[in-house]
Amino acid sequence: MATVSLPLSRNAFSHPYSPLKRRHFLISESKAPLKISCSATRDGCKSSVNLFHSKELNCVTCGILAAWTITTATPVIAATAFDVRLPPLSTEPNRCERAFVGNTIGQANGVYDKPIDLRFCDYTNDKSNMKGKSLAAAVMSDAKFDGADMSEVVMSKAYAVGASFKGVDFSNVVLDRVNFGKAELEGAIFKNTVLSGSTFDEAHLENVIFEDTIIGYIDLQKLCTNTTTSTEGRADLGCR
Repeated sequence: MATVSLPLSRNAFSHPYSPLKRRHFLISESKAPLKISCSATRDGCKSSVNLFHSKELNCVTCGILAAWTITTATPVIAATAFDVRLPPLSTEPNRCERAFVGNTIGQANGVYDKPIDLRFCDYTNDKSNMKGKSLAAAVMSDAKFDGADMSEVVMSKAYAVGASFKGVDFSNVVLDRVNFGKAELEGAIFKNTVLSGSTFDEAHLENVIFEDTIIGYIDLQKLCTNTTTSTEGRADLGCR
């Protein structure tokens, strides 16, 4: 038996010139939604509410309503690591310099006193301004950090999709739940680094050094399946 259940407004079928006005006026006395159940059986079809006197018309109507429900239903799309709705780009003056200050109350759990928007900023070869800073929950997608010294940084719950970190020193860093999806990390150094919950989907990991890193088993397996992870990096991670 096939059944379709449709929640409808109780005055959805009311028409001022319809010969069925009396029947639908009675239905409209309550403001609660009308729920119609249509069932297909061997003997025909059954509905919890008879919209028409004719059994055949009731069957046809239920079929139309069922088809309408299917064709108008909102499709469910599986979310990916990159399906994140980001806030509008900050208009704060000198917003890129916020990386040199960081979050004054930044914690490893992503707590911050003020949002840090570093999107599209360029910190190439910066060797001192970001060292040891707290960049909790920072949005840094499409930013450029090539050659920068980011040692001792706390970057928990940061969003770094599409950012470039070529040759960046991530020694003694807490990178907890950071999204490095599609990031450029060639030659980056992860030494004595916490990588708990961080993801590297489609990231470029050629010649990346992983030494004494703390990482979960599932995240480790994902890193090992990344085809750009170098032989040395795989050996450091213990990939099989």
